[in-house]
Amino acid sequence: MIAVASEVADALAAGAAVVALESTIVAHGLPRPQNAEVARQIEAAVREGGAVPATIALVDGTVRVGLDEAALEAIATRDDVVKCSARDLPIAAARGATGATTVAATAHVAAQVGIGLFATGGLGGVHREAAATWDESADLVALARTRICVVCAGVKSILDIPATLERLETLGIGVAGYRTEQFPAFYLTDSGHTLPWRLDAPGEIAAVLAARDELGLEGSAMVIANPLPEDQQLDPELHERVLREALAAAAAEGVSGRDVTPFLLARFHEGTGGESLRANVALVLANARLAGEIASAVVARG
Repeated sequence: MIAVASEVADALAAGAAVVALESTIVAHGLPRPQNAEVARQIEAAVREGGAVPATIALVDGTVRVGLDEAALEAIATRDDVVKCSARDLPIAAARGATGATTVAATAHVAAQVGIGLFATGGLGGVHREAAATWDESADLVALARTRICVVCAGVKSILDIPATLERLETLGIGVAGYRTEQFPAFYLTDSGHTLPWRLDAPGEIAAVLAARDELGLEGSAMVIANPLPEDQQLDPELHERVLREALAAAAAEGVSGRDVTPFLLARFHEGTGGESLRANVALVLANARLAGEIASAVVARG
C-alpha cells in the first residue's frame, strides 16, 4: 500500500540523500491557492540542500512517497482531503481515502521506506490545559519509536512548550538546537527555554546520527530545532495578543482535539494580517534546506 516515486526509489537504492516532507501543511496548514506553490518551493529548498524531496501523502487509498504534479494538486485543492495521523492511515487507506499526513504519519512512512531525514514546520506537542484534557499530539509518541531525524522550528507556539519539552525528555527523544542554545517556538525565535545541546554544522549532526545508531539508540528520533532569525520572526507583542484572542475564541466556540491547531493557525493568519503566513513559509523553507544539507552530510560520511 506504499508506492515510492521512481526518483525517490532510485535515490534510496543508490544511497543518495533523501528528505521526507509532510503534506498536512499543504492541505491544512496554508491557504489556497498559495499552498500548492509553497509545496513546490519546499521541495526546491530540499534540492538546494543537495537531497531529493519525498513529499508523503495518501492518494485514493495509496500512500505515495514522492508526489507527481497531479497528486500534489489533489492534496492542495481537493475538499475531501482528511488529516491522517499514524493511527488513521490503515483505516483511510482501506477505504480508498485521500489524506494529508501529519508528522507522526510521515515519520512512520519515511522510516518504513528507509528515509532518515524529515523536514517540517513545527512539531505537535502538549496542548495548553492538557492536565485537564489529556490533549497531547501523537507526534511525540511516534517520534519516540521511529528512527528519524526531524528538522523543525521547535514546536508550535500555541502549545504548552515547557510541558512538551518535559515529554520529549521522558520519551527519550534527543533535542538539539541548530546554532543556538534556545528552543525556538515556531513563529518566534526563542521560546525562553534553554536546550542542553547545540550543534553548529550539518556534518556535526550527521556524526550524532551515526553515533546514535552505533550506540543502539536508533529506535527513537532526533529533533533538530532550527530557529527563524530574529529579523524574520513574528513580532512577539503581536504574537501574544493574537494568541490570547485565538485561545479565547477556541474556548468560546468549543473547538477541541485535532481541530484546535488549524483553528488557531487560521486565527493567526487573520489576526496578523498575513505576517504569520510569511513567517511560516520562511521557517519551513529554512528547515527543508537544512534537512537537505544534513542528509547530504550523512551520505558523505559513507
